[in-house]
Amino acid sequence: MIYTVTFNPSVDYIMNVNSLSSKDVNRAQSTTFYAGGKGINVSAVLSELGVKNKALGFLAGFSGKQIENMIHAENTEPDFIYLTSGCSRINVKIRTDKEIDINADGPEIGQQDINRLYKKLENVKTGDYLVLAGSVPASLPDNIYETIMKKFSGKGIRFVVDAAGSLLKNVLKYKPFLVKPNQYELGEVFSADIKTAEDAVKYAVIMQNMGAKNVLVSMGADGAVLAAENGTVYTAKAVQGQAVNTVGCGDSMVAGFLAGIICKNDYKYALRLGTACAAATAFSEGIAEKNQIENICKKTQLLS
Repeated sequence: MIYTVTFNPSVDYIMNVNSLSSKDVNRAQSTTFYAGGKGINVSAVLSELGVKNKALGFLAGFSGKQIENMIHAENTEPDFIYLTSGCSRINVKIRTDKEIDINADGPEIGQQDINRLYKKLENVKTGDYLVLAGSVPASLPDNIYETIMKKFSGKGIRFVVDAAGSLLKNVLKYKPFLVKPNQYELGEVFSADIKTAEDAVKYAVIMQNMGAKNVLVSMGADGAVLAAENGTVYTAKAVQGQAVNTVGCGDSMVAGFLAGIICKNDYKYALRLGTACAAATAFSEGIAEKNQIENICKKTQLLS
């Protein structure tokens, strides 16, 4: 079983606008709602690929109910904790000649709420995957990922972390099964400027030596690099296409990689599927769908 945790879910309200003007009333040509949050995005792609998973985290208010309804519709099993006050955030994504993201603050999460999450995490068993993805709300301690991994280490749980900065660096000692920084996040950890696949490989291997079993580095239009637990380094070339969306691409890569490992236990296939999932989301208005992922996967090339 794969469990995902999203501390600060959202309703993502996407508005497509031909042009923006501060002088007139702007009218959207189309609008769409999605359940947002990095862990939720991972769950959505896993469900598209037919991989059973459960989404955990915190919801509040009317927007929280809407998020849960949307997750149900995506065939993901929700197991959220409802907060007693506030509302889950609504983020506005304006798509015009460029992307404009306006992200709201989420509701306050207290220690009692965190204790309820810990209780749910006691159900995660040996061999299960626990995905911790995204930034941490201001109401939570910034070492919450580290605290969770310390608390549940020794149970044989395969931790997956998609985070940046100290949030990522501080969990490496708990030997996560997978970390997935992008090239800029990887560079931030080492105060390095990562421009090429060779640069990414160099620092991914260093991150492995710091404790991570598998390091998957997303590089946008330049593809991806995987320093695998078996000691082999793989690189994948990105499929060319018209990118219309940058939200959820990295999350889609995480989901595809995990699906590939679970289905075939093959690192090369997992990298190919992860890269295809990221591209499929980039070419979509929202999170990629199964048929599109499968078509792109056939075109995805591994360079090594």
